[in-house]
Amino acid sequence: MGGLGIGTGEFVPMGLLPDVASGIDASVTTTGHVISAYALGVVVGAPVIAVLFSSLPRRRLLVSLMAIYVVANLLSAAAPSYGSLLIARFLSGLPHGAFFGVASLAAASLVPPERRAWAISTVMLGLSIANVALVPAATAIGHALGWRSVFVLVSAIGVATILSILRFVPATPAQAGASMRGELGALKRPQVLLTLGVGAIGFGGMFAVYSYITPTLTERAGVTESIVPLYLVVFGTGMVCGNLVGGRLIDRNLMGTLFYGLLAFAGALAAFSFASTNPYTAAVGVFLLGNVLLLGPALQTRLMDVAGESQTLAATMNHASFNTANALGPWLAGLAYTSTNSWAAPSWVGVGLAFGGLGFLVASMTLERRERRVAVAV
Repeated sequence: MGGLGIGTGEFVPMGLLPDVASGIDASVTTTGHVISAYALGVVVGAPVIAVLFSSLPRRRLLVSLMAIYVVANLLSAAAPSYGSLLIARFLSGLPHGAFFGVASLAAASLVPPERRAWAISTVMLGLSIANVALVPAATAIGHALGWRSVFVLVSAIGVATILSILRFVPATPAQAGASMRGELGALKRPQVLLTLGVGAIGFGGMFAVYSYITPTLTERAGVTESIVPLYLVVFGTGMVCGNLVGGRLIDRNLMGTLFYGLLAFAGALAAFSFASTNPYTAAVGVFLLGNVLLLGPALQTRLMDVAGESQTLAATMNHASFNTANALGPWLAGLAYTSTNSWAAPSWVGVGLAFGGLGFLVASMTLERRERRVAVAV
């Protein structure tokens, strides 16, 4: 339920950028900074909340985080100007990473170790389902009733999430031995930093394209604006497929899933630069791009493996890294479009970012092999 609300709140503004821009009297590319502000909130909030509140019982922390999310989205709905919306979206992003991170840890603790990736991918399924059903529906609602109504809807889902957590999530004691110093220890581990780099850079390709999906489809593929929500359904369907398949692949071969998944993603981005000139091939390309979500549970599982005792910070920083990508991707894509005046440019920015993430992954794999050789020699 939390994934449904957060996924809707994060992705709907991307499909409503022209409407939001008109409502706050700003250009589309300037309004894209609102998306980056949300992402920056995630990047800042995830580590701070993890370090300061890791000793709280997980259910209480989840409820508190969602309450903040509800209030911040109501502020977004009421924002009268570009500046106030920028601040409201930053505040909305603060609980995002911590919520998903703590929820993933809670889910993983309820299943055997060999089912961790499946449990984490199930948590992320809410995000995927949001992109199949709620994001397109909310985009249509935003076109019909105004973009502010979408943030009211997201707040309502947040309230339902709080009630659901209180009703269904087991009340468990705080993590034994959790401390600020222990959590900060994650940042001293090279494997943690390299894995975060994979997400921060590699995922930027998806946000580079998706943030400008509406103008790409309308101006490059010739799709009417009223049909754009159908393409968002296709994208969300790809996310669900990637999520479901990824959970099983990760439990079998974690590093192989990450490596070949990133490679396939770079190929899909390159193909989309050509596919986006036709409404039918663009639909195929959008579906393939959605499958990148299989990398989310993979990176979350990898961080759990390499974080040692710093589980909370590592888990929340995973989503901070994704939203570093969410800030970096749209910014670079906007610069690329401005310099080329072509909506194919974001796809090629995405290719470069995907290969950048692959570089971090190769460095991580190389370091792991070296550590194993040293361990064997000792």
